[in-house]
Amino acid sequence: MCGIVGYLGKNNAFPYLIDGLRHLEYRGYDSAGVTVVAKRSLCSRKTVGKVEVLAEAAEDLRDCGTVGIAHTRWATHGEPSVPNAHPHFDCTESIAVVHNGIIENYSQLKKRLADKHRFLSETDTEVIAHLVEEYLIADGSLESAVQQALADLQGTYALAVIFAYEPETIIAARQGSPLVIGIGEEEYFVASDVAAFLKHTHNVLHLSDGEICVLTPDGARVTDFDNRPVLRDIMPLAIEQEELGKNGFPHFMLKEIFEQPKTIEKALCERLDEGEGTASFSALHDLFPRILESRRITIVACGTSWHAGLVGEYMLEQYAHIPVDVEYASEFRYRDPLLGPGDVVIGISQSGETADTLAAIREARCKGAAVIGICNVPGSSMAQACDATLAMNAGPEIGVASTKAYIAQLVVLLLLALALARKRTMNREEGQWLIRELSLLPGKVEHILADDAAVLKIAEEFHASQHFLYLGRGFNFPNALEGALKLKEISYIHAEGYPAAEMKHGPIALIDANMPVVFLAPRDHTYEKILSNIQEVKARKGKIITVTDEGNHGVDELSDHVIRIPQTIEPLTPLLTIIPLQLLAYHIALLRGCNVDQPRNLAKSVTVE
Repeated sequence: MCGIVGYLGKNNAFPYLIDGLRHLEYRGYDSAGVTVVAKRSLCSRKTVGKVEVLAEAAEDLRDCGTVGIAHTRWATHGEPSVPNAHPHFDCTESIAVVHNGIIENYSQLKKRLADKHRFLSETDTEVIAHLVEEYLIADGSLESAVQQALADLQGTYALAVIFAYEPETIIAARQGSPLVIGIGEEEYFVASDVAAFLKHTHNVLHLSDGEICVLTPDGARVTDFDNRPVLRDIMPLAIEQEELGKNGFPHFMLKEIFEQPKTIEKALCERLDEGEGTASFSALHDLFPRILESRRITIVACGTSWHAGLVGEYMLEQYAHIPVDVEYASEFRYRDPLLGPGDVVIGISQSGETADTLAAIREARCKGAAVIGICNVPGSSMAQACDATLAMNAGPEIGVASTKAYIAQLVVLLLLALALARKRTMNREEGQWLIRELSLLPGKVEHILADDAAVLKIAEEFHASQHFLYLGRGFNFPNALEGALKLKEISYIHAEGYPAAEMKHGPIALIDANMPVVFLAPRDHTYEKILSNIQEVKARKGKIITVTDEGNHGVDELSDHVIRIPQTIEPLTPLLTIIPLQLLAYHIALLRGCNVDQPRNLAKSVTVE
């Protein structure tokens, strides 16, 4: 959500700032702005709409100066408008601030400053600029003024500040929102995501909460909020610029769907012990005994990650025989959860920055639970907040609607279940059998992807539908929820997912000749039951799309369309049934003229409540 870019170096800042914003567009935004320091003054442009609109409007800033900041805004406080777009300024327009997050006490701060300062926007961010101005008047040092201003702020923020009269300085600070520093050759970057500067440098400093970084031509200096020096190692990134491109695909979402065979391989890499029939995570070495002895595992997550958690619940309970609860992080954080040292909490977040999930795991740690994170971004807030972090290794996911991250989350959860099961309930031969089935998954996913044309034909028939119903049982009930979410996110069609047996408890009233119903019906132990549910929909003239195994023709006469997946063992079926659902959502959205990579009102990372 929102994107920050800052540049300080020997070259003109404007091209770097605009290019950085382009690489952050996937995060979701509705306005954009840029400010460059030029001869002890600030030159700025702000626009509503896409970055290209800003690039054209601000072309005259191209040669203004070598230091600047830029921002893409996703509206929270105040509607999308030029006055509400970032950067925001003090009364003299010599201080500029860009900010991600929410300042929770901005109303009180605004009242305090209102007598002396002129406010031009509805945002919470503008109070930061005026606070810095207030302290700068008294102190004279930008760094000191920013430190004092931060002491007044309550909430979450990643921010960057520049000052016309200290033209070779950028000050960045982080508290609860992501911010990373890029270290190049005689140039420095600050951004909310490494994608903004990856083509220029692979060397980064990851800021932690409660830290400030002062960038000057002499280097990057990190302190805590009390001005105590913090030693930070420069870390090389393993990501290549090519991973951030579409690589010949028309959209990031389609590219990421087709990357899923590799995603599975990378999630499995160096974690399997075929001889012993088990899996291992080096990050869990010290924590593993405590997990084995835990009385309960609680999974906290949001959105797609919550659906992965539901599948993980089935996997962990079936294999490891440990009770598992799955909670919406946004609800969990506001309860008084009954947790203690005997509990394990697993937080799942692709970005590692999901605000509600971070708050939930911090609450869990306060209550003494062991906390494990499953995330995709090294150096993220989640990686810093957990006792141990299990990397998804999915690589950058740019499309807002998560696809390959979901597959990676399922693989990591399954490997955790296998590792625990081998210590508790599963013999070596069973573990070796499961590993053999796992190793076949990438090829089976490729087989499904090769039949993309068949899914497109189904999309062509149903893309004008206004409602969809997705039904599954057992391991595939969560995929019914995920398939419906994918369709909602990118095509704006109303869709619902349910356990198939719950259809009779209300949703069956919706079914008529215009209602497409997607059934997930692999031949597992619930197959005969779900066959009865299909017959109930058929009797009410619903349009039936069935996902089932190759070789199973028992659903053919009942279904209007059948999508076939390769056979696998029951716990692995969610990794296959989800693929055609992702493709169906993608094709329907395109046929409806929707922007599949940047759906309306959505952001890639929800870093505020």
